[in-house]
Amino acid sequence: MVVAQHLPYFDPRTLSKLEGLTLRARGTVEGTVTGAHRSPFHGFAAEFAEHREYAPGDDLRYVDWKVYGRSDRVFVKQFEEETNFACHVLLDASDSMSFRSESAPLSKLEFAKHVAAAISYVVVKQQDAIGLITFDREIEQAVRPGSQPAHWKQISHVLETTTARPKANDREPKAVDPIPEVLPLDIAERLAQRGVVIMLSDLFANPDSLMLGLKRLRHRKHDVRVWQIVDPAEEDFPFDDPTLFHGLEGWADLPVEPRLLRAAYQREFLAHRESLRRQCRDLSIDFCVLHTDMAIELAVKKCLFASPP
Repeated sequence: MVVAQHLPYFDPRTLSKLEGLTLRARGTVEGTVTGAHRSPFHGFAAEFAEHREYAPGDDLRYVDWKVYGRSDRVFVKQFEEETNFACHVLLDASDSMSFRSESAPLSKLEFAKHVAAAISYVVVKQQDAIGLITFDREIEQAVRPGSQPAHWKQISHVLETTTARPKANDREPKAVDPIPEVLPLDIAERLAQRGVVIMLSDLFANPDSLMLGLKRLRHRKHDVRVWQIVDPAEEDFPFDDPTLFHGLEGWADLPVEPRLLRAAYQREFLAHRESLRRQCRDLSIDFCVLHTDMAIELAVKKCLFASPP
């Protein structure tokens, strides 16, 4: 394992446990490098796009020595299609992702960030490209797919600066859908290169809006994986005493008698999940549930080794 410098979310102890893991795309993906993935393109070289300044970890084969001779500065060539496939990670940074129960070591967002870093490590190690998009009600930050270890620095910066911002409650708070109908279309338009798309989200959204985006991605022939991030308390509802629940995503605060609601709440929670799971299966989309009290490496292994739908 080689990590040029310490980067937040790239814990060497966790990454060392991911050695040997691979992410494989199902079906045909776009790319120009011969490797483990089938490509629809054959018989031509990658097209040169632009120069960028050399960064530690870049492949020296792509250094433009002619430019170096003229300027004494080291630049590398970038190509339109550098790797055999791209993995796009979609990270939900909506307000509900900030939730963390007393028994959980991390909030849902912090857990998802660590998972995103682990995925990027696995993908770059197998010489494929990784990209990252963070979103709330709109796209917040985006990192274009890259395949060099130096790309981890960009990924790490975005993960560090991504926070779940609470919605401002007005006098009559209303529920806010963190995935409005226009957002999935914006994301689909950005993902020009067909590849693997992994969504990390608690999926607390309008199912119609969510499925609209997933259908659009499948229509564009992406291999889509949905990894639901869940705090154990959201599933178990281990509350007994009268409790004031603070509203997220624009909901008002609500005093609750938990013992009277537990059974109905759990039915609704599981029904929502199973409905999404069933719709994902119909679209040949992987659906995996991750709890925030899991070890990061075990969470990634669970989903990478999950049986296809």
